[in-house]
Amino acid sequence: MLRHLLKRKKTMKSNNYAIILASGTGVRLWPMSTIKKPKQFHDLLGVGKTFVQLTYERLLKIIPATNIYFTTTPEYIPLLKEQISELTDEHIICEPRIMNTAACNMLAAMTIYKKDPLAKLIISPSDHFIMNEDEFRDKINLGLDNADDDKLITLGVAPTRPDPNYSYIQMIENHTPIKKVKTFVDKPDIEFAESFLQSGDFIWNSGIMIWSAKSILKAFEKLTPTMFETLYQYFELDEQNDETLKPIYTTLDVASINKAILERADNVYVIPTTIGWSDIGTWESINKGYELADNGKDKAMNVVKAKLFRGYDAHHNFIHSTTDRAIVVDGLDNYMVIDSPNGLLICPKGKAREIKTYVSDLKLNKGEKYC
Repeated sequence: MLRHLLKRKKTMKSNNYAIILASGTGVRLWPMSTIKKPKQFHDLLGVGKTFVQLTYERLLKIIPATNIYFTTTPEYIPLLKEQISELTDEHIICEPRIMNTAACNMLAAMTIYKKDPLAKLIISPSDHFIMNEDEFRDKINLGLDNADDDKLITLGVAPTRPDPNYSYIQMIENHTPIKKVKTFVDKPDIEFAESFLQSGDFIWNSGIMIWSAKSILKAFEKLTPTMFETLYQYFELDEQNDETLKPIYTTLDVASINKAILERADNVYVIPTTIGWSDIGTWESINKGYELADNGKDKAMNVVKAKLFRGYDAHHNFIHSTTDRAIVVDGLDNYMVIDSPNGLLICPKGKAREIKTYVSDLKLNKGEKYC
């Protein structure tokens, strides 16, 4: 069935491509990250560049600009073009709406496979931080060199805490740089995450993946045949545009690539790394990043990223502000205080996962204006 996607194919100078996933809403980083301007378009780390810009520049050192594509939704295209000035419509794979990572990976793979059936793809979220970029390039190139029609490769990192927001990989040791995956578990309960960490047998899946377009499409066709055949109908149409894609795309399963493919496939491999990776998905992860860097702590062990902060009997808090307002805290321990022009969040550090619920309730009661 895949051969029919090759109509009107064109030859590219390089068979290596990068797909940057830039559709997420990042609600767990409210109030800075909002539906109108999610986290990938913010400079949350205060380095002068947004996450999407950092990701693009990192991949430019490996892949030519002509072969770097973005997946996103219509409302974020202006933000993308504003922050990546050289970006053209040709390099935007537009999702009519967010349908989770399985759908956007399949759309991207079919789109690129149609252009180049020998394509090898780097799949990179747009909101990750990589400290060791030299090793990152080495591991990506290792993955590209070994990406064939029978392998699905992901980068793995050693876990630092039992985090239920990540996926976990148990690998088969073979004394080579690329390991066969024995078990892949996506976002386990905290109890399982703790047992994985204690066992020492599991590493985190970074979410950065490498595979040939053909290998991932074969996996979709085998493991999600209905979903594959549904989207395949679009590529058989004479008119392929946003209007003809929407009624097809919005019927696809809302599933993650981890659940749809990686947990179920028997040809998943992992490259263990020490690239200094962090998924900036929650305020908790940002706070831990600052703590590990010993960056910005006061005498009471508060991590402070604010222009003016005064703490009284306040310890081990995370204070983050992008406004000029003075922040005064008295009597708080282990809290997050996040201040932005969009809103103010004050909650215990241990309830960082509840922010999605807070935002859902806010949206339900006050509308999207504050979300």
